[in-house]
Amino acid sequence: MPTSITAATRPRGFARLGAFAVRRRVPILVLALLFVVVSAVLGGGVVSRLSSGGFDDPGSDSAKAAAALADRFDAGPSDVVLVVGSAEGASVDSPAVATAADALAQRLAQEPGVRDVSSYWATRAPAMRSTDGSLALVTARLVESGDAAQTRAGALAEELAGPTPDGVLEVHVSGAPVVFHEVGHTIEKDLARAESIAIPITMLLLLLVFGTLVASGLPAVIGAVAVLGSFFALWVTTQVTDVSIFAINLVTALGIGLGIDYALFMVTRFREQLGRGDEPHEAVVRTVASAGRTVVYSGITVAIALSALLVFPQFFLRSFAYAGIATVTFAVLAAVLVLPALLAVLGTRVNRFRVLRGATEVADHGFWYRLSAFVMKRPWPILIGGVALLFALGLPFFRVSFGQTDDRVLPKTAQAAQAGQLLRTEFDARESDPLSVVAADSTASAAEVAAYAESLSRLDGVTRVDASTGSYADGAQVAPAGPASTRFVAADGPGTWLSVVVDVEPYSGEGKQLVQDLRAVPSPLGTTYVGGDAAVFADSQDAMGSRLPWAIGIIAIATFVLLFLFTGSVVLPLKALVLNMLSLSATFGAMVWIFQEGHLSQWLGDFTVTGELDTSMPILMFCIAFGLSMDYEVFLLSRIKEEYDRTGDNTHAVQMGLQRTGRLVTSAAALMAIVFIAFATSGVTIIKMLGIGVALAVLVDATLVRGLLVPAFMRVAGDANWWAPAPLRRLYDRFGLRESDDVVDLPDADPVAVG
Repeated sequence: MPTSITAATRPRGFARLGAFAVRRRVPILVLALLFVVVSAVLGGGVVSRLSSGGFDDPGSDSAKAAAALADRFDAGPSDVVLVVGSAEGASVDSPAVATAADALAQRLAQEPGVRDVSSYWATRAPAMRSTDGSLALVTARLVESGDAAQTRAGALAEELAGPTPDGVLEVHVSGAPVVFHEVGHTIEKDLARAESIAIPITMLLLLLVFGTLVASGLPAVIGAVAVLGSFFALWVTTQVTDVSIFAINLVTALGIGLGIDYALFMVTRFREQLGRGDEPHEAVVRTVASAGRTVVYSGITVAIALSALLVFPQFFLRSFAYAGIATVTFAVLAAVLVLPALLAVLGTRVNRFRVLRGATEVADHGFWYRLSAFVMKRPWPILIGGVALLFALGLPFFRVSFGQTDDRVLPKTAQAAQAGQLLRTEFDARESDPLSVVAADSTASAAEVAAYAESLSRLDGVTRVDASTGSYADGAQVAPAGPASTRFVAADGPGTWLSVVVDVEPYSGEGKQLVQDLRAVPSPLGTTYVGGDAAVFADSQDAMGSRLPWAIGIIAIATFVLLFLFTGSVVLPLKALVLNMLSLSATFGAMVWIFQEGHLSQWLGDFTVTGELDTSMPILMFCIAFGLSMDYEVFLLSRIKEEYDRTGDNTHAVQMGLQRTGRLVTSAAALMAIVFIAFATSGVTIIKMLGIGVALAVLVDATLVRGLLVPAFMRVAGDANWWAPAPLRRLYDRFGLRESDDVVDLPDADPVAVG
């Protein structure tokens, strides 16, 4: 029999949204189903459109050097590098090995899309031969670039890696396109494995948390809308810009995690309203007016944190903003429209098929109430001790050393990783990966070019400089110009470039310093750009460093404003920012201890320890973890403020707020951590780091911070928690986000019919 909202209330604000979901529940559910189906069809193939690169700054000097090198000189770094050795350990100079290697080079040259093949056996260049003479190089460039080059390089690696058909040679294949193709392929497999681990465990725990079979299935509704909707959004985004394949991991983890979070808070509040005697339709409206309102503003905080990634020029970081904002948006829409419509249909049947008695009940004086009472009796020792612990856990971050993603993010068993390690350990110089110094419009004389090359060759870390006038080492010419020297001169006008062979790791502090030294040498050639992997690394570091304050500022200011409008306090937003920063510092300390220094590596897949952290990962983890931490902060503060507005008693409000949300926040955080920690099984180190880092941040925040430090601080501050200067208080009174604005008592309300 239909019931209705009648004389007592008239829906306004978020309550009106709840009433709309009740009234239009069938059309909403039908449209949601159609949206999921269309998104699955169109977005299901998005992985094939994603890119594996995106770590460089496209507006940097190194990018300009690469573009000029390709456009003016038809030159560039080697895309495919074959590390060739005898299958029986013979010298690369033995006749049998030389004959087989020449045949291998000819075979590579005949492959479609391959050009500029060079080999040690053709050039006899010493730098192309390993120090012990057991290995030598064959290099080539590809006609195509970007994703097409990665696909072609991957096919070549699959065809050529391993023993040659005659059994004479053993071949490993490297090169940036090869590495990133293997990274993308590994991520696809890792994603399927992570989902196969996380989803069954999560489903089992959802049964325990929700207590009933029907309710435990509701997070899947939000998760499906969020994940598939985001796949569709990324598919649309790839039509206009590059999107990193790494972002797909965030969509899956964040979509499932937020689906669990939002369903927990919505369903728990719905059950609470039913327990207070509300009819199902009234419970839905009040759930959206309270928990739904909180979901919207918590979603905004997560989206704000992720949107800060848009200030960075690297599309690797920007891709996480695209993916994260889309996922949060669809999760929020599903939580405040689709889920309420489904709850209106289910009504009390949401508690059907109970598997755990008591899971649906929230006592007024349970564990979390007693814990907060314990904390608030001794707030100073707990506050000081907790802050000291977080600070101590963060100390390893002072030892951080930054690097950038290369072949070492792959498992040690990956052939591209093995090839990269051979290049790193068996060869004196990075012959296949030189730096380039490009003066595309230079009209300098041969004498000026020679003098400049001599100056560059004197720098520490430079093995040799090749130019149009010959080759130089240690400030002197070591070889005259030959037929190959013509490649350093533009064929259709002015311009020249120099190749600088180095013996330092490109993605390291030494590589960055060498680039700075090269750029510091006065150039007689006019406008000069330095390119190559080390230059890309240096420019990326500078770009991220210069934009990081902007990203942090955006997050801090936007979060402060939102929490002020939510609470009317200037103290609580400051408290949230400080405690979140402390919590994240502990996570960053753990990342240095585990991934930079290698502790626990044997328990986490025996990844390659490089002594460095990829610079983009702390930035990425900061934005994701900060957003999720603020997500839980908003949920906790909403219940505390609700009680404080009702009673005016700060201590009681904190105790009741923690009691009402403690179990939910802890359960949500544990489930979110399981989803992210499943990525610890990834063979790609930065994905492993992201999963463990976010999981650790979420758990520390939901336990130590929310369970101990927040109630301790709020007890110390007392009623000052809710203080704001008079001008800001008037601003809050006018624009603040108060739950009382959502439902206003009116005698003549329009009925909302519910079947």
